[in-house]
Amino acid sequence: VQLQASGGGLVQAGDSLRLSCTTSGGALENYYIGWFRQAPEEKREAVACISTSDSRPYVDASIKGRFTVSINDAKNTVYLQMDNLKPEDTAVYYCAAEPQTRPSTCPRTIYLSELRYWGKGTQVTVSS
Repeated sequence: VQLQASGGGLVQAGDSLRLSCTTSGGALENYYIGWFRQAPEEKREAVACISTSDSRPYVDASIKGRFTVSINDAKNTVYLQMDNLKPEDTAVYYCAAEPQTRPSTCPRTIYLSELRYWGKGTQVTVSS
Protein backbone atom coordinates (compact mmCIF):
# COMPACT_ATOMS: atom_id res chain seq x y z
CA VAL A 1 0.00 0.00 0.00
CA GLN A 2 1.41 3.33 -1.02
CA LEU A 3 0.00 6.55 0.32
CA GLN A 4 0.64 10.14 -0.61
CA ALA A 5 -0.54 13.14 1.35
CA SER A 6 -0.95 16.41 -0.49
CA GLY A 7 -2.69 19.74 -0.25
CA GLY A 8 -0.60 21.47 2.36
CA GLY A 9 0.56 25.03 2.11
CA LEU A 10 1.02 28.37 3.76
CA VAL A 11 -2.21 30.02 4.87
CA GLN A 12 -3.36 32.64 7.31
CA ALA A 13 -5.20 32.03 10.53
CA GLY A 14 -8.87 31.47 9.84
CA ASP A 15 -8.28 30.03 6.39
CA SER A 16 -9.15 26.53 5.22
CA LEU A 17 -7.21 23.76 3.56
CA ARG A 18 -8.19 20.36 2.30
CA LEU A 19 -5.59 17.65 2.49
CA SER A 20 -5.82 14.54 0.37
CA CYS A 21 -4.43 11.12 1.06
CA THR A 22 -4.27 9.20 -2.18
CA THR A 23 -3.58 5.52 -2.47
CA SER A 24 -2.05 3.73 -5.40
CA GLY A 25 -3.19 0.34 -6.55
CA GLY A 26 -6.93 0.81 -6.30
CA ALA A 27 -9.49 1.05 -3.56
CA LEU A 28 -8.61 0.41 0.04
CA GLU A 29 -11.23 -1.98 1.27
CA ASN A 30 -11.41 -2.61 5.00
CA TYR A 31 -8.71 -0.27 6.20
CA TYR A 32 -8.43 2.38 8.85
CA ILE A 33 -6.93 5.52 7.36
CA GLY A 34 -5.52 7.85 9.94
CA TRP A 35 -4.32 11.42 9.77
CA PHE A 36 -1.47 12.47 12.04
CA ARG A 37 0.57 15.58 12.46
CA GLN A 38 3.91 16.46 13.90
CA ALA A 39 5.07 19.93 14.73
CA PRO A 40 8.75 20.77 15.18
CA GLU A 41 10.08 19.56 18.51
CA GLU A 42 6.75 17.88 19.25
CA LYS A 43 5.55 14.31 19.33
CA ARG A 44 3.41 13.02 16.55
CA GLU A 45 -0.27 13.23 17.36
CA ALA A 46 -3.36 11.61 15.93
CA VAL A 47 -5.80 13.94 14.27
CA ALA A 48 -8.52 11.93 12.59
CA CYS A 49 -9.41 8.57 11.17
CA ILE A 50 -11.91 6.95 8.88
CA SER A 51 -12.87 3.37 8.30
CA THR A 52 -13.02 2.50 4.62
CA SER A 53 -15.41 -0.38 5.29
CA ASP A 54 -18.24 1.82 6.53
CA SER A 55 -16.88 5.36 6.02
CA ARG A 56 -17.32 6.02 9.73
CA PRO A 57 -15.24 9.09 10.64
CA TYR A 58 -13.49 9.99 13.84
CA VAL A 59 -11.90 13.31 14.74
CA ASP A 60 -9.83 14.04 17.80
CA ALA A 61 -11.79 16.01 20.38
CA SER A 62 -9.24 18.82 20.41
CA ILE A 63 -10.02 19.76 16.81
CA LYS A 64 -13.58 18.54 16.45
CA GLY A 65 -15.72 21.18 14.83
CA ARG A 66 -12.85 22.52 12.75
CA PHE A 67 -11.60 19.39 10.97
CA THR A 68 -13.62 16.77 9.16
CA VAL A 69 -12.47 13.54 7.54
CA SER A 70 -14.14 11.89 4.56
CA ILE A 71 -13.51 9.40 1.80
CA ASN A 72 -14.42 9.40 -1.86
CA ASP A 73 -16.73 6.84 -3.42
CA ALA A 74 -13.86 5.06 -5.12
CA LYS A 75 -12.23 4.59 -1.70
CA ASN A 76 -8.86 5.63 -3.00
CA THR A 77 -8.71 9.12 -1.53
CA VAL A 78 -9.29 10.28 2.02
CA TYR A 79 -9.73 13.96 2.73
CA LEU A 80 -9.00 16.06 5.76
CA GLN A 81 -10.93 19.30 5.57
CA MET A 82 -9.41 21.83 7.89
CA ASP A 83 -11.34 25.01 8.62
CA ASN A 84 -10.62 27.98 10.83
CA LEU A 85 -6.96 27.08 10.91
CA LYS A 86 -4.86 28.31 13.79
CA PRO A 87 -1.11 28.84 14.08
CA GLU A 88 -0.96 25.84 16.42
CA ASP A 89 -2.15 23.65 13.53
CA THR A 90 1.22 24.21 11.88
CA ALA A 91 2.80 20.81 11.36
CA VAL A 92 3.68 18.15 8.85
CA TYR A 93 0.55 16.12 8.22
CA TYR A 94 0.76 12.44 7.42
CA CYS A 95 -1.73 9.80 6.45
CA ALA A 96 -1.35 6.17 7.34
CA ALA A 97 -3.26 2.95 6.80
CA GLU A 98 -3.92 -0.14 8.86
CA PRO A 99 -5.79 -3.17 7.50
CA GLN A 100 -8.81 -4.25 9.47
CA THR A 101 -7.55 -7.71 10.22
CA ARG A 102 -9.19 -7.89 13.62
CA PRO A 103 -12.07 -6.13 15.37
CA SER A 104 -11.10 -2.63 16.34
CA THR A 105 -12.17 0.98 16.02
CA CYS A 106 -10.67 4.13 14.61
CA PRO A 107 -9.80 5.61 18.00
CA ARG A 108 -8.23 2.37 19.19
CA THR A 109 -6.23 2.16 15.97
CA ILE A 110 -4.84 5.68 15.86
CA TYR A 111 -4.19 6.06 19.59
CA LEU A 112 -3.01 2.59 20.51
CA SER A 113 -1.55 1.03 17.37
CA GLU A 114 1.36 1.66 15.10
CA LEU A 115 -0.21 1.84 11.68
CA ARG A 116 1.43 -0.29 9.08
CA TYR A 117 1.62 1.92 6.01
CA TRP A 118 2.69 5.54 5.98
CA GLY A 119 2.89 8.16 3.31
CA LYS A 120 5.17 11.12 3.05
CA GLY A 121 3.82 14.14 4.80
CA THR A 122 2.62 17.49 3.60
CA GLN A 123 3.54 20.72 5.34
CA VAL A 124 0.83 22.96 6.69
CA THR A 125 1.91 26.36 7.92
CA VAL A 126 -0.58 28.77 9.44
CA SER A 127 0.53 32.33 10.00
CA SER A 128 -1.07 34.58 12.57
